[in-house]
Parts: sequence; structure tokens; C-alpha cells
Amino acid sequence: MNIRIRHSKYDKVAWVYVLPLIILSTLLLYYCIFFTVYSSFTDWNGISSEMNFIGLENYIKLFKDPYFYVALKNNLLFFFFTVFIQAAVGLLVASLLKYKLPFSNVYKAIFFLPIAMATAIITAIFRIILDPNMGSLNTMFHAVGLDFLAQAWLGDKRFALMSIISVNIFQWMGFSMIFYYAALMSLPEDVYESAKLDGAGFWRTLFSITIPMLKGTTSVLIILGIVGSLKTFDIVKLLTNSGPGRATLFLNTYLYEKAFTSFDAGSAAAIGVCILVLAISMSVIQLKLGKED
Repeated sequence: MNIRIRHSKYDKVAWVYVLPLIILSTLLLYYCIFFTVYSSFTDWNGISSEMNFIGLENYIKLFKDPYFYVALKNNLLFFFFTVFIQAAVGLLVASLLKYKLPFSNVYKAIFFLPIAMATAIITAIFRIILDPNMGSLNTMFHAVGLDFLAQAWLGDKRFALMSIISVNIFQWMGFSMIFYYAALMSLPEDVYESAKLDGAGFWRTLFSITIPMLKGTTSVLIILGIVGSLKTFDIVKLLTNSGPGRATLFLNTYLYEKAFTSFDAGSAAAIGVCILVLAISMSVIQLKLGKED
């Protein structure tokens, strides 16, 4: 009887601590999700209080819109290249730093520094570097006689998306590196000693021991990458503003255009719901694929 009373007392105290978080989550998160879903079934313009229910009309219009599929394709390409290249480069750098190279702490700080910088600063720097006339990248190509490599990196449809992907990888590779480095420090050292005694080199150890043992870390990074890629907005807006043409149109930049340029908040909400469904679906698939036997 005393045990039951004690548990009941602790349960009430626990609810006192948890309740503020539940209230804030309900007001700031779940209410907003519910309101967005409801708005996607209306003709709301985002300003007036008038919201007429129109059913699935926004979704039907959206799925017939070719620009929606352009934005979806760009988001998926952005996710595929950024997540896997960031993870691969981050793992390689973390594995090298694990061997206690000279000045390894300096290298870690250098690789992590772009994450601490605002995206506005990163994009401003790269707009200068990638400038087709005075940019340092094209200037370098001209200086070494590789004029054919000089391009309008942000103004050419062939290179604009890959330029954005490259800038994003530069900014966030350090996150994958730190994530993998922390995981590597927790792995048992005797496994690596045994591999070394068996004559396994760096690459054999990396592919046969390190990567399989970091499967859980990789899965987490992929899920974070899914969410991050679908939230991409600032880097696109600041570098290309979805141009040239619509070559770098993303779901979030298209949502912004619908809401604040066309004042079609109903369609913007429908895009937001699609982003949410896509993020949940991709995350569930990754969890299923990455599940341990």
C-alpha cells in the first residue's frame, strides 16, 4: 500500500515537470500542424480572416503543377548528394583524426568552423568565390590555363544546383565529422588492435570494421539529413533565389513564393503538408532499412 502511494506521489510530481513542455508543444507545434493541415483545404490568402473550405482542390492543383515536381526533384537530388557525400567525407576525416595526427585539434576546429558561421555569411563568401567575372574560382582556372573550366556557376542551369549542394556540403561536413569522431571514440580499441595484427590496413579496417560498427550513427545522420534537406530554404534563397529560371526551385522556396508572393496560403499549406508527409515517410523507410537484425 505504501509503495502504491509513493508511486502515485512521484507520478504527480513528474507530471508537474512535464506539463509545461506538453502545453508549449501543443501550442507551438501541434496546433500549428493542425492549422496548416486545415488551411490546405481552404482558399485562404494568408491575410484575411475569410477561409472557405474547398476540399482537395489545392492538392489537385498542386499535383498538376509542373513546378511542384521540379522542386520535389531538386529536393531529392539535394538530399541524395549532400547526405551521402557529407557522411562519406565526414567519416573519412574522422577516421584520419582518430589516429592522433599532429595538430588534430586544430583540424577539428577548422572543419567545424563553418557550422558555427551564419548561412548568410557562408553564402556571401561563396557568391564572391563563384562570381563568373571576378570570382576567385574562375580566376584560378584562367591563371593555370584551364579556361574551359570557368563557368557561370550560379547563373547556369547545368551547374547552379550542384553549386548549392557543394556549398551545403562545405558548411555541414564538419557536423558529420564530429558525429562520427565521437562515435569512433566509443568503439572498442581491441578490435582495431586485432585487425592490425592480422595485417589489415587503413582502408580494409574502414570498410570491414568501422563502417559496420557505425551503422547506427549513419542511420541517425541520414534521418537528420532527410529532415534538413526538406527544410532547405536560406541557402537557396541567398545564393540563387530559385534561379536561373526555376532550376534551383525547392519545396520550401516554392512554399514561400505561394504564401508571400502569390498570396495563396492554401496552396502553400498544401506544400507544407506534402513536405511533412515526405519527411515522415522517408524517415520511416530509413528506420526500417537501418533496423538491426
